[in-house]
Parts: sequence; C-alpha cells; structure tokens
Amino acid sequence: MARIRRIEILNFRGVRFLKWMPAPGINCLIGPGDSGKSTVLDAIDLCLGARRNIQFSDADFFNLDVTQAISISLTIGELGDALKNFDTYGLFLRGFDPVTGNVEDEPEKDLETVLTLTLTVQSDLEPAWTLVSDRAKAQNATRNLTWADRVQLSPTRIGALAESNLGWRRGSVLNRLTEEKADASAALVKAARDARETFGDDAGKQLAETLRIVGEAAKELGIDVGDKVRALLDAHAATFAGGTISLHNEEGVPLRGLGIGSARLLIAGLQRKAAAQSSVLLVDELEHGLEPHRIIRFLGSLGAKEKTPPLQIFMTTHSPVALRELAGKQLFVLRETGGLHAVMNVGTDDATQSTIRFYPDAFLAPSVLICEGASEVGLMRGLDQYLTAQDHASISARGVALVDCTGGDSDRPFRRGEAFHKLGYRVAVLRDDDKKPTPGVEQAFSDAGGAVFAWRQDRALEDELFFSLTEAAVIKMLDFAIELHGEALIEDHIKSASKGTKTLNAVKVEPMIGELSEETRVILGKAARTKRAGWFKSVSWMEQVAREIVGPDLAGGGVDEGFAGILTDLFAWADNG
Repeated sequence: MARIRRIEILNFRGVRFLKWMPAPGINCLIGPGDSGKSTVLDAIDLCLGARRNIQFSDADFFNLDVTQAISISLTIGELGDALKNFDTYGLFLRGFDPVTGNVEDEPEKDLETVLTLTLTVQSDLEPAWTLVSDRAKAQNATRNLTWADRVQLSPTRIGALAESNLGWRRGSVLNRLTEEKADASAALVKAARDARETFGDDAGKQLAETLRIVGEAAKELGIDVGDKVRALLDAHAATFAGGTISLHNEEGVPLRGLGIGSARLLIAGLQRKAAAQSSVLLVDELEHGLEPHRIIRFLGSLGAKEKTPPLQIFMTTHSPVALRELAGKQLFVLRETGGLHAVMNVGTDDATQSTIRFYPDAFLAPSVLICEGASEVGLMRGLDQYLTAQDHASISARGVALVDCTGGDSDRPFRRGEAFHKLGYRVAVLRDDDKKPTPGVEQAFSDAGGAVFAWRQDRALEDELFFSLTEAAVIKMLDFAIELHGEALIEDHIKSASKGTKTLNAVKVEPMIGELSEETRVILGKAARTKRAGWFKSVSWMEQVAREIVGPDLAGGGVDEGFAGILTDLFAWADNG
C-alpha cells in the first residue's frame, strides 16, 4: 500500500517549480483553469507509470526551454517488503520526516523508510528513470526500480477514455484484482465466433474470482450488467491474445460500451478492491460523465468518508457537488505565480468548512466578493444582469464569485474573507455600516491585501438605496414592496419606523406636492430593513430591484454621487481581476 510522500517538479510544461507533500488519502486539486492541475497528474503518471516507451517533445519543457532539464521526483513511503529489500535497494533507502517534509539520506529510527524515484528528460528528449540518494551518487551507483516493482507501484488513471481498464490489458485494474490469468490458446484454433464462446466457458473457470468481484462491485454501484459478468474474446479484435480478453455482460455485450460515467464508476469500484496491489489512483475531472448523485457515489466508492483512506488519490475537479462532498483536508488549491506553483490545503476550520458546504463554487473562482447578507448578493447579481444586457462582461465571466455571510456577526465577512485570502484568492468584502466590525479585524484584512467596500456612515443597504436613488426610483421600490407584501404590512412598518408621524398615503402624496424629504427617505430605509420582515431581504427580491430599478436609475443620472461611486469602485475591482 505504497503512498507518495513528496512531489517535486521542475521545468515540466507550465510548472517551473513545485514542491508538495500530499495527503495519504484524497488529494483533490482545485483552482482556475490552466493553473497546472492536470500537469501534476501527468507528472505522477509519467514518473511512476509502468511504460517502456514515452515520447516527449519540446512543448513538454517549461517555456520551451530545452536547456533546462525536466525533473520529476516522487518520494514513496509505506514500502512493502520487496521495496525495502536491502540487497536490491539498500543503497537508495532514505528517511522521511512527516512533520517537516524533509528527506534524510540515511534511514533512521524515527523516520519513515522511503525511496525517491526521479524522471529526468534532457534536450535529447530521452527519458531516464533512476533512484536517488547521496550515498549512491558518491559511489557512482545507479539503478532503477525493477520492472515488477514498477508494475506494482504504477498508478491507475481514470480519464475521459476508461475502456482499457475493462479488459485484461497491460496495466489494467483487472490484472490487479487477483493472480488469475487466462489462457486463450485453445480458442485460437477455432473461428472467431466459436472461439469467443468456447473461451467464454474456459474463462468462466479461469477468471471466476475476478468476475465475481467485478459483479459484486457493479451491483454495489448500481450498474446493470445482468446476473452474471462474463469474460469473452473481444469480437472487434483482429487477433486474439491476453489483451483482447474483455468484460462482457450476460448477453455478451462488451462492457466497454457502457456510458462514460458508468465505466468510470465501475473502474473506481474495482480499483478500490485492488488497493492491496495498487494503491495510487489518478482521476482527471472526476465529474466527467457523472450526474450529481453519481458523483457522490463515486467519491464514496473511493473512501472519501472513511477515517482510514484505502487509496491515495490525486484528482481534479470543477464540480461544486464534489467540493460539497469532500472535507477541507481533502481539498488543495493550486496557485501559480510566474511558474512557481504552491499547493495549499483548504483546511477544516468552521468558517472554511461551512463556506465549502454553502458556496463551493466560490472555491472554483479566482476572485471572491464576500457579501454581508443576501441583499448585497441580490444587488450585485441584479446590477450584473442589467449591465450584461447593456453588453458589459458579467462579473462571473471575470471570475468573481459571490458569497453570502447571512448577516449576523459583523466580523464574520472578514473571517470568511481571511480563509479565502490565505489560500491565494483575491478577496473583497461588501458590508453594511449600521453595525460596524471590530476595527482591528477590518484593518488586518485590509493590511493583508483584502479590499473593503462599505455603505456610508451608519447605513445599511436599504438606507443607502432610499436615500440615494432618484425620487421616481424610490416610488418604484415602494410600489414593489407593496406588490410583495401588501399595503397593510408596509403601512405598519412605515408607522413604526416614524413613531406614528408618517403613513403610507402621506409618503405617496409627498412627491405630488413637492419632493420626498430627507426625513421621509430615512424613514423608508429604516422601515424597509425591519428585522425578520425586511421588504427586500432575499436574493431574488433585491436582484429584481437592482435589475429593474437601481440599474436603470444609475444609467439615467441623478443618483447620489457617493452611492454611485461605491458601485463604480466595486465593479472596477471586479474588472481588474
């Protein structure tokens, strides 16, 4: 059950330098597109995979600079007896400190015994694999892993095309389930159709245990393969050999005809059962071909919820469903600055974990705007919809995700913002000013590079809207509130906010005989944010207000300049991502 303890990549594709100590279980890489997630999986596959011939090109070198050699090093721990054999690998056995991540050249009592395998590619494009240790270098000793050990350590990869794992081909997961081997020689002398049936009878005996395991796994995962899985010669193969034996359902239809999602799900289940022989799994875009409920099943089959991880898994995803199902300790953000890559664990503190559950999409965007409540989220969404209709690029297209802090504690937006900021996200907070945050908390967030946008002195969003918009827009907002809640409730709120000095009718008449007074605007703002019964206290309500009233009012001019300036600065921040 070998585990990769440390990964070092130099000058490979878009990665100039990466050093990472992965977790022993699930390592789900997230981050913006082209950040290098798939490159990390490719590096592991190329270094540890059991292939005799691999072709490299100049494009595999960082910035096409072939004068800087590609180097991929994997330090492997939890070694089996064969890999700790002193006669075979004694000169290359080293010690790994899990606390510091350092590798000592001599294995020591308090350190884990490990091997470091390095793949190097020079300008001649010829790959070379070698085990690494200072002791061996001093003695000019070199060696690679034995082929048998490479085969055993080789990771299984589940990509867009997974059908190779549904046959007994080299490196297939089926060859790792049991020690059984099939002999097709008796069937080769017959015609293809007869040989297929004849071999099927023999294979049922020769591969009985493997077929039983496959059948059980398919049943557990809800994949219909009939009552019995069979091993038959593939009718599409031009010749018959071990690699042409593949899985078929009860009617003899090849399982490679399964949908992409079903094939990936079945292979994941089989890999779990083959963990004792091969414990490293690589999964590109885990959601590919899977509906949300099967993404959950897929992760469950890989042991995502188990205390002791059965496999070490390196996967990539852009699925909010996957993020919601995984714990913070299983998620890793990959960041790149000038070719220097860093991998940061999302973490398991309460603020981060709750944000993953409610706003997993935010972890998939490069920029995050933390909104104090649903009203601010609705405002930004509605204004964005209005501006998009005017041919402006949307904030989502510019990589900005909105997070709702659900009101309450005025320091909460900054705690959530800090959780994102320490992971390399670009973060801003949009807050009310009727309840002020702790000064030191906001200052620390700003000093760390976070942006803060706040409504003006002592105002919540509703105060700002009713104070700042034109008279016509204020009346439209009042009419919309009546449409949503009825005149009686709006009347009660206005009377309460004004301590009985104003009525709904008086407010409506006021513009007809003059203009809305500042006092009336303040009363409307206060009434609109009545606790637990706010007029627009939902994303959808404020979204409509922003799209149909605030946006057009801003475009028409006459809106208070201070309020308009805050929104201009907010969208400028989004643009500059």
